[in-house]
Amino acid sequence: MSLGPVMIDVEGTELNDDDIRRLQHPLVGGVILFARNYKSPTQLMALTASIHAVRQPPLLIAVDHEGGRVQRFRDGFTRIPAMRELGKVWDHSPKRGRQLAEEAGWVLAAELRAHGVDFSFTPVLDIDYGNSGVIGDRAFHSNPKAIGELAQSLMQGLKRGGMASVGKHFPGHGFVAADSHVAIPVDERSFTEIEQADVEPFRRMVDAGMQAVMPAHVIYPKIDEKPAGFSRIWLQQVLRRHLGFNGVIFSDDLSMEGAVVAGSVTQRAEAAFNAGCDMILVCNRPDLVDELLANLDLKISAVSMARLARMHGHRPAPTLASLHEDPEFMRAVHAVANLGIHEGYLQLG
Repeated sequence: MSLGPVMIDVEGTELNDDDIRRLQHPLVGGVILFARNYKSPTQLMALTASIHAVRQPPLLIAVDHEGGRVQRFRDGFTRIPAMRELGKVWDHSPKRGRQLAEEAGWVLAAELRAHGVDFSFTPVLDIDYGNSGVIGDRAFHSNPKAIGELAQSLMQGLKRGGMASVGKHFPGHGFVAADSHVAIPVDERSFTEIEQADVEPFRRMVDAGMQAVMPAHVIYPKIDEKPAGFSRIWLQQVLRRHLGFNGVIFSDDLSMEGAVVAGSVTQRAEAAFNAGCDMILVCNRPDLVDELLANLDLKISAVSMARLARMHGHRPAPTLASLHEDPEFMRAVHAVANLGIHEGYLQLG
């Protein structure tokens, strides 16, 4: 059975019968984990092993593990700082900022891979305009050049840890104040304004080999009346053709308020696939997952299948013991964990 084009979540810290039933559905190709799925490192390794054992090829396992407010696994994992902390270092020393970004990516990826997770939805490539509470310090910087440099270094660290990168939220979520989890944000700027600023970090990352992108649930009415994740203009004309991106396009969560403009969950999925997404996410709504799996009639393309296969964690995953015996890795852990230690972090989700 090949990987399907739908990524879903599971209910708790171990699989139950409903989880297994859903994961065995041919439309499913991946699982996204949340804080509720984590109790301890040992438990997480058992959970990811059980998910990978459900079928062959194994389902993709992902998590939102950016650092700062958005780090799903905490006890037993290195505290990854908000990306803003790397931007602050870059302001004083771009070279040191890039070095720390690479070390952060390496630590983040290696620890997740050691626990059976294939990839994290990171890095955030949005520009911080000071408008968006939901983006805020998740953004590296307000300067597109700084974002591009730091994100490329983070991507190199992720690669060193055996993990692909996912840039989000294309073409940029930082300008609007509304949170697409609970509203439908509208960005009234022109294409030229967006391209010259917000698209620039994505351009740099595509040129550097970024493997995946997640579009924003934001409407840019001067370009298209549809949110970017449902827009062939944004995904096909701009991202694929104009920027030359050939990796995976993941939808953002289709249960979010910013996605309801596309109709029922099945209509949202169809709209996302028609726009150019390779895999769609439906999270925190098992009822919607069941509705989607019962009604979606879609055969994944060979191109999408090949793209998704490249999202599996690269190289044999390290063990925690081997990581902790590596003095270079432990130096990176201490450097990353001490960055911005004066800041307090809250967890989203």
